[in-house]
Amino acid sequence: MMTGPAPSVSAWFGFSTALKLAIDSILAHKLRSFLTLLGVIVGVGSVVLVGAAIDGLGLYTEQSTAKAFGTDSYLIAQVAQVGNMSRKQLQEKLRYNRKIRVNDMNYLRSTTGDQIMYSPYDQRSGEVKTNGQSYDQATIIGVSANMPDIRDIGVVEGRFFSETEERAGQNLAVIGQDIVTNIFPEGAPLGKKFKVKGQEFTVVGVQEKLGSAFGNSLDTSVYVPYAAFTHIYGNQQNTAVFGRAKAGTGLDMEATTDISRVALRVHFKTQPGKPDNFDILTPDSIRGFLGSILSVIAAVVVPVTMISLVVGGIVIMNIMLVSVTERTREIGIRKAIGAKSSDVLLQFLLEAVVLSATGGVIGLALGYVATIFIGQVFEFTLKLTWPYVVLSLFVSTAVGVASGWYPARRAAKLDPIEALRAD
Repeated sequence: MMTGPAPSVSAWFGFSTALKLAIDSILAHKLRSFLTLLGVIVGVGSVVLVGAAIDGLGLYTEQSTAKAFGTDSYLIAQVAQVGNMSRKQLQEKLRYNRKIRVNDMNYLRSTTGDQIMYSPYDQRSGEVKTNGQSYDQATIIGVSANMPDIRDIGVVEGRFFSETEERAGQNLAVIGQDIVTNIFPEGAPLGKKFKVKGQEFTVVGVQEKLGSAFGNSLDTSVYVPYAAFTHIYGNQQNTAVFGRAKAGTGLDMEATTDISRVALRVHFKTQPGKPDNFDILTPDSIRGFLGSILSVIAAVVVPVTMISLVVGGIVIMNIMLVSVTERTREIGIRKAIGAKSSDVLLQFLLEAVVLSATGGVIGLALGYVATIFIGQVFEFTLKLTWPYVVLSLFVSTAVGVASGWYPARRAAKLDPIEALRAD
């Protein structure tokens, strides 16, 4: 007894035949096919480029946060928040929260200092001068000698001042690269002196170059002992405190901030059930805020860039309808010699999918090249990630299916006798 081919073999033969016919049709009209792809190419390239810019911006904000704030440190202050705060909210915090003073930091050191490092932190914008040179955009920062360990401050020349020098009240400074460039243009700043509001300081170290973060230079710093800072600007009635777990304690950020929080609530006699009457700012909260902004940007911008994919899909549909009209007689011949409606449907649907998928691959390649070019020429952080690659290819293929379905259905429903009569 004779039997036909296995269903799987028959299905594969039908698919491969339809795919070959679709590719032959595309190659027979190369220019028209390329023009049809332009919308998909532009759409996919735009999605890839925008995605790389958004993820690159996320990477940039993370790096900038680490430079400006440190990786595992946290800030305790009367008001320390990221994001927009209304005037009313600010006034409420200033009224409810306690000012942070040096004696509050000393309390933290005495109660939790075996696990956590602390340093006061206060800054002022001011002018630094040498003989014949001055720079009026310096950031004078008063800290303790352990600040490099807390904030990951890198010193490329010299050293940071020591606890002994800090207790002795010596006027020493670690300066940023912008300070070196502007007041020590001849270089070799170690051991040289400059003045801040008439007080003379000796350079003992140069901080590594940090570049900029969010449009502001990070190389304008002048780190001085906190005692020297108060000697210049007076005793501070409201300062901030940086903290970080000591090495070997095994404490993570959450556990460390909780220890400081509990100690301060006891110190400030905060009632149980009442909110903290001080603020704690961590790198995670900064990154979370910036991440939420980037998510909103992505939710708005990416769909907008996909409009060109929709336009590309409409173009593919129109061309496929024209193709069905042009090949009516071919469809009639195929049906007359035994092709089923499903075979014709599959042929034209595959043709649309191959068109859109090819456009997606070309768009992806162009987007990748544009990402590298823009990143190198404009020194902008771009990061191409798989989610946007998969999204662009998936959407471009889906566009092919959606735009090819109606023309393919129309071709499949043609009556073979009427189709053979077509010119």
